[in-house]
Amino acid sequence: MPAFSTLRYDVAPSGVATIALDQPDTRNALSDELLSDLIAAFRAARDDDAVRCVVLTSTHETTFSAGGNLAGFAADVPLVHKHFATERFPALFTLIGRLGKPTVCAANGHVLAGALGLALACDLVVAKEGATFGTPEINVGVFPFMIMALIYRNVGRKKTTELLLLGDRIDAREAERIGLVNRVVAAAEFDGAVADWAQKLAAKSPVMMKLGKDALYRQQDMALEEALDFLRSQLTIAFSTEDLQEGVKAFFEKREPRWTGR
Repeated sequence: MPAFSTLRYDVAPSGVATIALDQPDTRNALSDELLSDLIAAFRAARDDDAVRCVVLTSTHETTFSAGGNLAGFAADVPLVHKHFATERFPALFTLIGRLGKPTVCAANGHVLAGALGLALACDLVVAKEGATFGTPEINVGVFPFMIMALIYRNVGRKKTTELLLLGDRIDAREAERIGLVNRVVAAAEFDGAVADWAQKLAAKSPVMMKLGKDALYRQQDMALEEALDFLRSQLTIAFSTEDLQEGVKAFFEKREPRWTGR
């Protein structure tokens, strides 16, 4: 099991890997070290055949993450070094998109600035009641350049622009209404709700989940005819798997399928 200095990493017998941001003193500010650990942790989950689903959360009581490390933004270092450092954000977002395994962001507290991009890179977002969401960068003379690509792929244009230009926070219920999160859960029920979804995802066919997740990521920016042609090819590949045959057989035999991942 890999060990990290800025986060906790654990794999349960159910196949659910949990990555928990664990720098409460900085409210999990996305420092270069934390981003590097996140990349390493997601790679570990990707490469571990025992992992079927990944949950991303935080150990902080009220904050998932306060976003980018502002001290690093203003640091007196060569500009080119800052440019190289920011490559961790797109690298992490792309890694999660291409993970081949489902991901759930358990937003157990405030999700701000760059952390909103991190949450939206995950396939599903479950928010604890009381959490807030926002892109406050404009209020400190910065702008959420990279994460706007993820926000615009999840939220309508006008609402996204409102978030980016005003820099105001919204509550979890409004985040659910506009499509930033999938569901909002009361604090007492939050851990159970996250575990329920994670275990359901981990119980699916791993080969079909990989084919499906890869297709979701690949087709999102394709033109319609190109997307349909690509998705048809993926369906043909799915026909060749043992898991598809087993799933159909189990359905007609009224039993639970036994996945082999082949």
